[in-house]
Amino acid sequence: MKITQTKDGCILEVSVKPRSREFRILSEADEITIRSTEAPIGGRVNKELIKELSRLFGNPVEIVSGSTSKRKMLLLRGVEKSEVERLLKSQ
Repeated sequence: MKITQTKDGCILEVSVKPRSREFRILSEADEITIRSTEAPIGGRVNKELIKELSRLFGNPVEIVSGSTSKRKMLLLRGVEKSEVERLLKSQ
């Protein structure tokens, strides 16, 4: 998994697949794939990512880079790397 600890929280590198049947987070080897139910129109995928990940981690989430790409870097504010790894493995 590509998780980097920073002073503000953790940076999570993910690959997003839009138009899936259900929202899911898949952790395979060194890659994190998020399946979004939304279509990539008007930032709907990004809004779903922020909403669902904020709910999962209980803290604010923001997109650091890749807002128009399938590969994104997300900042999970106030979350420790060990907590991110634990929650992703339980998905």
